[in-house]
Formats: sequence, structure tokens, C-alpha cells
Amino acid sequence: MEPDDTAEDATNSPVAGQTVQHGTGVNSNRAFLTNQYPRNLDPFVLFERFYIDPDKGFPMHPHRGFEIVSYMLDGGMEHEDSLGVTHTATEGDAMRITTGGGIRHSEFPADGAGCNGLQLWVNLPREKKEIDADYADADADELPTEERDGATVTTVVGDGSPLSLETPMEYLDVRVDGEWTWDVPESWSGFVYGVAGAGAVDGDEFADGDVYTVTDGGSVTLRGESFRVVAVAGRPHGEEIRQRGPYVL
Repeated sequence: MEPDDTAEDATNSPVAGQTVQHGTGVNSNRAFLTNQYPRNLDPFVLFERFYIDPDKGFPMHPHRGFEIVSYMLDGGMEHEDSLGVTHTATEGDAMRITTGGGIRHSEFPADGAGCNGLQLWVNLPREKKEIDADYADADADELPTEERDGATVTTVVGDGSPLSLETPMEYLDVRVDGEWTWDVPESWSGFVYGVAGAGAVDGDEFADGDVYTVTDGGSVTLRGESFRVVAVAGRPHGEEIRQRGPYVL
């Protein structure tokens, strides 16, 4: 599925993710693009939770034109790329790849055990499509965690995190116990994705694998107990997203 239209200027009700299979048989729960959400969410190209069995993975393959954030939830994942980087990310660790004008990489589970995590593709603005490829990672203890009203929040990308992208954005891992309000900057697009437990997002029932999108800033209220989500938002580029498989043109 490779639609290239951008998200409409509207707030959506929660929708369930869709199972997709790729790589050597890796199953993912994709938030978008899906049959229920068949659009990009400028500046975001796609978002999914991947589940890699011990004998599966992603052999060396190319990318260009966007940035990738991988955030591990369980197990370890071995990364290797054409820049000469080899790195194993484990639970709570994050990796950022700027594919720019081109990079090749592989991803396989570590230590003979399965793994799962989250992967986000972020479009590069037109004038940065051909920048040099780059890689960075952060261990779990490098990502700032703080108690906020009603939640414990880890910043994967944003204030205090060692990871940054070419697009202004924030990526939060949120554990809600009670009520927590997420403020999305005016004109930014964002989404909430359910990781574990169940609760409510702006009054609608919400469970793991569900996604709720916002396309013009504002506040989103989450309620629940032991309710884990990620909340991601970024400043749109206002440019058409043209995805062609592993490339974003």
C-alpha cells in the first residue's frame, strides 16, 4: 500500500491498527498507513509495532529520503548499516537513522530470542532529501524520565533527549495512572498509540494497538490505570509525502 495523500485537517476517533507482514516474515501492527487510516500524517510517513521471531528479521536493504526512530519494548535487536555501525538495542533503548541520500541496514533479533518494539518513519523536507546518512542511539538510562500529573513520562525524542531529528518533534513514552493531558503545539500533527493496558483517550475507549490522531494541535486527555501509550507529534512540512516502498521521494 503506497498512497501519497496527506492526512486531512481533522481529529480522528480511535482506530485499530492493522497486521502487516514484511521482511522475512515479520509481523507488525501498523497504525498508519492502513485500510482504516489510509493516509500519511505529515510529517510522519508510517508507524508500527514490530514483532520479530528468533528466525526472522530484515536482511540488508536500502532506504532514502526520511528518518527512522526505533524504540525497543522487549528483547534485543541487532542493527548493522553501510556506515559501518553495528549496535544492539535492548528494552528502553532507541536508535535514530537519517537515511538522507541513501543508506543500507539490517535488523535481526539478538541472542537467539525474539524482540518487539516501535518504528516511526519521519519525512525529510524537500531541501534535505539528499543530506548525508547518519546514525545515533541512546541507552534507556540516557532518556529523561519524570513524573507529571497523572503519568510517568520518558522522552525518547524532545527536550532532554540526546536524540534529535531534522524535523521539530517530540516522542513520549507515557505510563498513565489516573488522568494526564498531552498538549500538542498549535499546527502540529500527532498521534497516541496504545502499547499496553486499556483506558480512554478524549473519552473514547482505547486499547493496545489503537491509534488516535490529531492534525492541528490542541490538548488530548488520557485516563486509565497502568495504561501505557506513546504520544508523538511534529511540525508538518506541508509537502506531499511520496512513499515508494523503502524510499520516500
